[in-house]
Amino acid sequence: MESFVNLLARFVDRPVADQTGLSASYDFTLEWSPDGDTASSDAAGASLYTALQEQLGLKLESQKGRMEIVAIDHAEKPTGN
Repeated sequence: MESFVNLLARFVDRPVADQTGLSASYDFTLEWSPDGDTASSDAAGASLYTALQEQLGLKLESQKGRMEIVAIDHAEKPTGN
């Protein structure tokens, strides 16, 4: 699930945390459309959020939480040796 969560984070453009408790490997196909028609009954036309819930039984929920960040407050070009 860790790899899947990392992939999901790229599509939703925010951090995603795995709270499933699942540690095994899974082989599945998820059909969705980046344009995501929430009224569509066609799996390939569903939004990512709808496809996750209907096809995999997973749900993305927005929550506040702590996360690690790296802040760079200064940078300089390297000097020659």
